[in-house]
Amino acid sequence: MIKKYNITVNGNTYEVEVEELSSVASHISKVPQAQSTHQIDKASKVQNKAQSSPKASNSSGQVNAPMPGTICDVKVKEGDSVKKGQVLLILEAMKMENEIMADSDGTVTSVNVSKGASVSVGDILLSIK
Repeated sequence: MIKKYNITVNGNTYEVEVEELSSVASHISKVPQAQSTHQIDKASKVQNKAQSSPKASNSSGQVNAPMPGTICDVKVKEGDSVKKGQVLLILEAMKMENEIMADSDGTVTSVNVSKGASVSVGDILLSIK
C-alpha cells in the first residue's frame, strides 16, 4: 500500500510516497520517492544527516555543540585524561539526551560550559589536547 505525505524540513515542504512493507522482519529501508530529482536529492541529504551521529569536535581539539540545546551533565573536568569514545557531556536537544563523546585520546584543557547552560550550534563546549 502506498501512502502520500507532505513533509516539511527546514521550511521546505516535500510530497513523498511511502510504501508500507508487509513483513515486519524485513530490515530493508526504502527511501521515500519524491516527485522530482531535486526533491530526491534533498530527501537523501536529510536522511543521511539523520542517520549519522553529530560530529562535535574538530581538528583543533575543540569540542563544539553539534546542535542547540541545554547541558544536562558535564562528565569531565579540566586536567582529566580522556579516551576516544568516552562521554564528555550530555546535551539535551528536542527532549532527547545526546552523548557528546571524545573523538581522540587526550587531556581536557578547558571546560567552557556547566550544567544547565544553553548552547547554540558551534559553541565551544570544551577543549582537548
